[in-house]
Amino acid sequence: MKHRFALALLAVLPLGAQEKYTPQAENLKSRAWFQEARFGLFVHWGVYAVRGEGEWVMQNARITIPEYERDFPPLFNPVKFDAAQWVATAKAAGMRYITITSKHHDGFAMYDSKLTDWDIVDRTPYKKDVLKQLADECQRQGLKLFFYHSQLDWHHPDYFPRGRTGLFAGRPEKGDFNRYLDFMDGQLRELLTGYGDVGGIWFDGWWDKPEAPWRLDRTYKLIHELQPAALVGANHHRRPFPGEDFQMFEKDLPGSNTAGFNDQSEIGELPLEMCETINNSWGYNKTDRRHKSTKDLIHLLVKAAGYDANFLLNVGPMPDGTIQADHVERLKQVGEWLQKNGESIYGTRGGPVPPRPWGVTTQKGDRVFVHVLEWKDAVLALPRPAKPVKSVVALKDGKPVRFTLREDSLLLHLDQAALDPIDTILVLAVGK
Repeated sequence: MKHRFALALLAVLPLGAQEKYTPQAENLKSRAWFQEARFGLFVHWGVYAVRGEGEWVMQNARITIPEYERDFPPLFNPVKFDAAQWVATAKAAGMRYITITSKHHDGFAMYDSKLTDWDIVDRTPYKKDVLKQLADECQRQGLKLFFYHSQLDWHHPDYFPRGRTGLFAGRPEKGDFNRYLDFMDGQLRELLTGYGDVGGIWFDGWWDKPEAPWRLDRTYKLIHELQPAALVGANHHRRPFPGEDFQMFEKDLPGSNTAGFNDQSEIGELPLEMCETINNSWGYNKTDRRHKSTKDLIHLLVKAAGYDANFLLNVGPMPDGTIQADHVERLKQVGEWLQKNGESIYGTRGGPVPPRPWGVTTQKGDRVFVHVLEWKDAVLALPRPAKPVKSVVALKDGKPVRFTLREDSLLLHLDQAALDPIDTILVLAVGK
């Protein structure tokens, strides 16, 4: 991820972007599935975990390539990694897909790449392909698997000219960027031909040098040809480029910019996704104890759905292959909430009332779910729905909720004793 770098990007069409892209039927079907899934697990995991200082440690600590090669892979031995347990944890949390780092900015491949030995099988004492294990387990347990793949590479000598980061790695001041892109496309081919059906590719790093000739048309075409159902998205903080299938927002709801990453981002017409961390770190950070509460995470999930977006919630596993206990517990608690309230999230679209300070609405068919997150008064006023309101009930117990229709508004009379401390969900049945 971009860590805390809020980069000012050029507001231009990227060089090499496809000017015309027509998604195939398989791709459109995947987009529809994606919008209904609503909740996924993000996993930032790599050899950087051995220092426990996050995924940007090579950049932040100004570590050179020889030092990084010496001090990190030899100590990465995740003997406690259990793919079945990871997938079961995600399923118990109510997640429908997993997005994991196949390669982060340090260039290290978390799978058995045949194009380089800078990978988990050739450079670590573990000697096993964790992505293959995870792909097989996702297939067994019925979750889709996406690969995060960094376009930026601090290790590869042909990532040249340099971008705005990775300036302390000690690489030679020469290189062939097209040769690097051939390498990147080759690794993508490996991932798309050796790991079963892939849900999609989640790109990050274009922002490092937005003026570069990235050949996105060729890369995106390769992905769609190898797996037509796979979705392409990129964390470039721009309106989607041609050839992309969903749009993501880093640490923010669509249209917001509290984190400073999305200041020039426009909301396009594609399916949406926001990603966020449980503490404040993407990769494992042993000193970061700023864990969001379960209530905070549920509110983010609910708000994302109200903004018509998926919620991709991140964990940064430890170097031994386990996920922090605090994070596992929070995932479990979110899953318990979804077991009771999931019908107001899964398969819904953003509701008829735009997000408000008090909460959001979601909709499925002729049912509108009103998520009251922050409201203490006895009456909540909504704009009068376009369709007649047949009834209003509480999702929790099905009890009727008194309401009053006015010329321009719908008043919901709330029972103060029945307000839920996390989310009071009211179901409006609307129709002709």
